[in-house]
Amino acid sequence: MNIVGGERSSIVDKWAPAMAVVVANTATGSVNALVKKALDGGVNHMVIGAYRLAISALILAPLAYFLERKTRPQMRFKLLIDHFISGLIGASLVQFFFMLGLLYTSATVSGAFLSMIPAITFALSLILRMESVRDLKSQTGMLKVMGTLICVSGALLLTFYKGPQMSHFHSHPESLQNNNNNHQSKTNNWLLGCLYAAIGASFFSMWMLFQGNLNIKYPCKYTSTCLMSIFGSFQCALLSLYKRRDVNDWVIDDKFVIFVIVYAGIVGQAMSTVATTWSIKKLGAVFASTFSPIMLISATLFDFLILHTPLYLGSIIGSVVVVTGLYVYLWGKNKEMKAASTICPPIQNEDKYNTNDGNTNNNGSRLSV
Repeated sequence: MNIVGGERSSIVDKWAPAMAVVVANTATGSVNALVKKALDGGVNHMVIGAYRLAISALILAPLAYFLERKTRPQMRFKLLIDHFISGLIGASLVQFFFMLGLLYTSATVSGAFLSMIPAITFALSLILRMESVRDLKSQTGMLKVMGTLICVSGALLLTFYKGPQMSHFHSHPESLQNNNNNHQSKTNNWLLGCLYAAIGASFFSMWMLFQGNLNIKYPCKYTSTCLMSIFGSFQCALLSLYKRRDVNDWVIDDKFVIFVIVYAGIVGQAMSTVATTWSIKKLGAVFASTFSPIMLISATLFDFLILHTPLYLGSIIGSVVVVTGLYVYLWGKNKEMKAASTICPPIQNEDKYNTNDGNTNNNGSRLSV
């Protein structure tokens, strides 16, 4: 019986992190589709962002208090400023631009731009000279550059080629008959939405680079994410004033919108962040990133089959190109990490530091791009 129990435990330990990241990406895809539906109803997108982050902070606060109260380092003023910046570029500005992109395009297109985040992070690390240009001459460097260029090609295809609408069992012929002015307006909105989605993904990539350094100074992931959510919620509230200064925007009486906000805050923000963080810790950032296309597939299926949103040929082709570029990039990154592991000994797991004296907790894991 002990042998059977040990085998079951090993199977759970092996597959639990992979299942967690699959569930997290599936949930995120469904959240994007539901938020798109709520935005189409005319809700202020930053009101959704503010409520979503506030709910996330409420969920993460008890976890941060009970799980990290013995290992949490002293909070200095500079660390508060760092978390304010983390909330600005990783929460409020990402929500601001990404949800505008979601409003003007679709959950499929926005999900495709999110799948480009590893490649965008790599490009930003080159621009900021956080990665050596000389490494690009190696096989791994060439694969990473090739994957990034393929992702950019897919993004351009998503932006400039919408293509015909795919067959849709809820489509009505009269809804497809638009005049030229309306068609031109939709085309402009589509281009603008793709631009907003690209800016949102770029801000998230900038946050990953910034958060990598912040994790070294403050390695408590629950507390750090909770603080980011608190600052981000207030920042979203301020950013909501750009569109309309009406108190009624904050009074949500639509049951569907209330459900979307609560679902997005608990499942899409708090639980997905914790599950993804834990999976990255167990599996590594590169392997965990290989599951990101599940978010795109989830958003597409949820959008098309459940919410009956039209699906366009350009979105499908562009998404496939983006995912192909992502895997080419991750292939190069994986080869690079294997080569590095033969030269340098692996870094000890974070849990081993936590079992020691609290002063050893400043050895956070560095972000690899």
